Amino acid sequence: MRFSIHPVDQLDNWPEIRRAYVRGFDGRVHPTRVEIDGNVVAYRRQNSDSGKLHVALPIEGFGRPMASTSSLPEREEPYILLVELARGKLAQLRDQLAAWNMAGMDVPKDFPPLMQESHELLAEAVSNQDDAPRASEVARQSLETTFRAADVLSKSYIAQRLAVRRARTTHLPASLGCGLGHAPPNPDWEDSFVNAFNAALVPIEWRFIEPEEGKYEWDTNDAQVEWCEKNRLLMTAGPLLDLSPEGLPDWLWQWQHEVLNLQSFVSDFVETAITRYAGRIRFWEVAARANTGGALALSEEDRLSLAARTLEIASQVDQDNQLMVRVDQPWGAYQAKGKHRFSPLQFVDALVRSGVGLSGVNLEVAIGYHPNGCTRRDLLDFSQLIDLWSCLQIPLRVTLAFPSSVQPDEFSKQNQRLDGSAGANAWSDRMQADFVENFLPMLMSKQVVVGIYWTHISDAVPHDFANAGLVRPDGGPKPSLDRIIQYRREYWT
Repeated sequence: MRFSIHPVDQLDNWPEIRRAYVRGFDGRVHPTRVEIDGNVVAYRRQNSDSGKLHVALPIEGFGRPMASTSSLPEREEPYILLVELARGKLAQLRDQLAAWNMAGMDVPKDFPPLMQESHELLAEAVSNQDDAPRASEVARQSLETTFRAADVLSKSYIAQRLAVRRARTTHLPASLGCGLGHAPPNPDWEDSFVNAFNAALVPIEWRFIEPEEGKYEWDTNDAQVEWCEKNRLLMTAGPLLDLSPEGLPDWLWQWQHEVLNLQSFVSDFVETAITRYAGRIRFWEVAARANTGGALALSEEDRLSLAARTLEIASQVDQDNQLMVRVDQPWGAYQAKGKHRFSPLQFVDALVRSGVGLSGVNLEVAIGYHPNGCTRRDLLDFSQLIDLWSCLQIPLRVTLAFPSSVQPDEFSKQNQRLDGSAGANAWSDRMQADFVENFLPMLMSKQVVVGIYWTHISDAVPHDFANAGLVRPDGGPKPSLDRIIQYRREYWT
């Protein structure tokens, strides 16, 4: 599939063009090889089925969000990329408008003029494809207008859905929580945490609990559990098994080629951890990031088997516990590397069908991180992601991460780095707070979402995502924490 870029100097400031991928009609991402020749970019795949190209690009007022074409057939003549992106975004918006209309949504008055303008600009771009630079410029205007229209429509949907939910109950039936990090509760943020959240994630992770084989360190987690009980916070613990790079204890590397022995070690730790907190913690995140992997030399089948075995053991320890798995990169862009056969949805569906006691899934949406994070998305993309995952018919939780700075973070995972293509100004306290203000209500409006969590509270303790905490290393709160407190007071008290 080939696309022409106009003007060609756009390629100099468009690094995402080399990370674009093609998604098939079944939702799976095809392994994609990128070739650039002049102003023509070719995306090579092993098959010639129709597909949608997904690529992030700068959109005024929205940063550098992901956009996609409509489903396009292979052909020798290059498509004009911006024209096809404008066509694809408008088609996505039209489809969603029809669905929300059928559900009884009232269309806001400022939406139709934007929609009309998008159509007119796209029509002009399509009719001027003989003049590719002109067509590209007009298509970009259409694309930017469509993003604005989608934002207006999505925010109206959110407001109407929240009004319906508030009419049914004064308290949203969902937990609002945050990770405590790998340190005891700190007086710098204890009061703010309780004001902002009604739930907490206690990070009972193998690499911290058993850094040396047979030597367990429970003091931090014991203190966190006692603090949560004192403050009447709903606790979720885990992930017990983190299959991402740096997610497992270092001493396990000697067993990376012996899956059966590895399963034995996993079973012992899971049983020990759940038994220790029996009757105190009912919600357990048993496995995390098994869909992408990176820990040890485990194949996709090994990770699926290990996750299933971990769920099975956890269920046998206490059948009353609620067990879930965490899925990172839920849009599945990682499949473009050609190392994964299952899409994220297919991976979890296999666990659901195996009957091992899975009672929920946690979608990790970490915006702006590479290689294990997600590209920016607009509200429409985010809404459609939740709707897609609702087809599993099991409760969803969503864990959010968004950076507030590009400065080095000594306490974050070394394999997680900020995506520099967005520029230094893309990540700031204000941008993090804006992300909370826009995307938290979207999740609150979705009935299938039973829990909304922020990745960690403070940047002063070891954590996964750089500068994504709600409290600075010096103990000062970020503006995003105040935004969350406001939503807590409005919808949960």
